Amino acid sequence: MAAVLIIDDDRLFAETVADKLDSLRHVSHAMHTLTTGLEAAVAGNYDIVLLDVYLPDGNGLQAIDRLRSVPSEPQVIIITGQGDPDGAELAIRHGAWCYLEKNSIVKEIALPLTRALQYRQALSSQKAVLKTVERDQLVGESPRFAHCLEIMAKAAAAEASVLISGESGTGKEAFARAIHANSHRRNGNFVVVDCTALPEQLVESVLFGHVKGAFTGADRANRGLIRHADKGTLFLDEIGELPLSTQKSFLRVLQERAFCPVGSQEECKSDFRLICATNRDLAAMAEQNLFRDDLLYRLRGMSLTLPPLSEREGDIPLLVDHFLNRLIQRYGQEKKECLPDFMEYLASYSWPGNVRELSQAVESAFAQAVYSPMLFTQHLPVHIRTAHARAHVRGKETAVHSFIQASGATVLSWREAKDTFEREYTRNILHQSDGNIMEAGRLSGLSRTRLYQLIKKYPEV
Repeated sequence: MAAVLIIDDDRLFAETVADKLDSLRHVSHAMHTLTTGLEAAVAGNYDIVLLDVYLPDGNGLQAIDRLRSVPSEPQVIIITGQGDPDGAELAIRHGAWCYLEKNSIVKEIALPLTRALQYRQALSSQKAVLKTVERDQLVGESPRFAHCLEIMAKAAAAEASVLISGESGTGKEAFARAIHANSHRRNGNFVVVDCTALPEQLVESVLFGHVKGAFTGADRANRGLIRHADKGTLFLDEIGELPLSTQKSFLRVLQERAFCPVGSQEECKSDFRLICATNRDLAAMAEQNLFRDDLLYRLRGMSLTLPPLSEREGDIPLLVDHFLNRLIQRYGQEKKECLPDFMEYLASYSWPGNVRELSQAVESAFAQAVYSPMLFTQHLPVHIRTAHARAHVRGKETAVHSFIQASGATVLSWREAKDTFEREYTRNILHQSDGNIMEAGRLSGLSRTRLYQLIKKYPEV
C-alpha cells in the first residue's frame, strides 16, 4: 500500500483518480493548487505525487525539483489533459517518473504506479551504497545534484562507457575522477586528454603513440595516451572537438581495444575504461554530420547530465564553505566569517560560469579579505556587485536593458545578442506569470509549444 498525493485543480478528475487508487489499495489525498500541494508534500510522507501541469497558481513542471526534494522524496508522475511532446521531454529531464494524459490515466495508471514504487524500494539499497562513495570534490545536496551522484555511483560500479554533458564549469572532470576513484580501476592511471588542445595533424600520434622515425621530428618512440590508460581510465574532455578523421580510428579502438601506433604494423592492446565529457549537443552535431553517430552510440553506455549552478537550489552556501576551507588549509589562515549579505549577493547572482566561476569569486574575495576576519560584499568581484546593484534598482526594466547589461561593453554577435534577449525575455515573462504557461502565453502572445521550446533552450530561467 502506498501513500499518493494528487495535485490537480479538476476536483471531479481528482476524485475519479482517488477511486481508482482506492481499488488498487493505495491511500490518496488531493490538493487543488500548487501551493497547497507543495505544503502537503512537505508535511506528509508520500511515496508518489500525481501532478497536473496547468494549475491556477503555477506550472507543475517547474515544481518537480521541489517535490522530489521534500523529506519523503516521492516519485513524481505528471498528469495532463493537454499532452505536449516538449512538456513530456521537460518533465523527464527534471526527474519525473513518466508523463500521462488524463484521458487514459484510469486505464494506464496501474503499471507506472507499480514500477515507480518498485524503483523507490530499490533506491533504498542504492542510498546505502551512495553513503560509502568517495565524493571529496563533489559538494551539494540539491535534488538535481543528488540525482547526478546516484548515477555516478552506478557508473563507478559498472564498466560501460560514460558520457558526461553539461555547461562549462559544472564539474564534468570532477565527476569523471569520482567515477574512477570509486571503481575497481582506482589503482590504475586516470589519463586526461583535452581534445580542444590536440593538434589535428598529431592527434593520432598523441592517442595511439608512434614508433621512432614515423614522421619528421619523431626522434624517439611514444607509447601514446591510450596505452598509458591500460588497466585505468581514459578521460576524453570535450570529445565534440575530436576531428572526424580521428573519430573513425577511435571507434575501432573502442570496439577492439586494439590499435597500431603511427608508423607501425604491430597491433597493441589496452584495457581501459572510457569516460567522455562535452558541453556540446553531440546528437545535434551527428544530425549535421559533424560527429559520427556510430561513435556517439558507443560513448553513451551511460549518460550523466550535470545541471548548471543556477538550478542547484541551496548548494551555493555548501560550495562556498567547501572553497573557503580549502583556501584556509592552503594558506594556513584563520577561518573567515561570511556575512549574511555576502551570501545573499552570491545566491542572487546568475553564475554563467557555474561552479568554476563561483570558486574563482570566493578565492578573489578571500584574497581581498586577507587581513579581515569577515567577508564583506565589498570583497566580491566588481561584476557580481554591479549585477546585484542593477537587479535591485531596475524595477520594470525591459528585457532589452537586461540584455545590454549582460553584454556589457562587449560587442555581441547577432546570434549571441538574440540568445541573450530570448533568455531574458523568457525569464521576465515567466516571472510576471508566476510560472503559469497559459498566462505567459496570454501575456506574450507566444504559443505553448514555443514557450516550452524557450524553457528547454534556456533551462536556467
